Amino acid sequence: MARIIGLPRQAFAIMREAARHLLRRPVVGICAVARTPDGRVLLVRRGDTGTWALPGGTLEWGELLSEALPREIEEETGAHFVKLGRIIGVYSRPDRDPRFHAVTVCVLAEVAEPISGPRNAIEIREARLFSPDDLPASLAMGMSDMLSQALTSESETTILE
Repeated sequence: MARIIGLPRQAFAIMREAARHLLRRPVVGICAVARTPDGRVLLVRRGDTGTWALPGGTLEWGELLSEALPREIEEETGAHFVKLGRIIGVYSRPDRDPRFHAVTVCVLAEVAEPISGPRNAIEIREARLFSPDDLPASLAMGMSDMLSQALTSESETTILE
């Protein structure tokens, strides 16, 4: 009888431990410093904060990073994805995103015009090309350093924070 009474408590402990591991793990994200051939940078205005950000998102189950980025760029901006470039850096600071802890891979990408706009206007309000001289002073989700790293480094990949 003692074993039967103890079983639910043990089962609960196992479920709690499994949930802790499943729900408290960083998610994998990808974002792009997406540029047109003439050097303009593609940014999105987020619907939740109204601030500018690099296009990107989290991986879907079973999706490759090389598949996720073109999908996210096309969904969020309507831009035609051309090609992936080099990795700018891998960023893991837990306070970058208030929603969850993300490990974000930032890469260079090339896009072509026209930009037809976001598919989901609730998530992304608008997409716009900026000349390097007219970029917003800061970006959402701690992405300013990602953009700066992309625009100032020639070939160095960085693993930061």
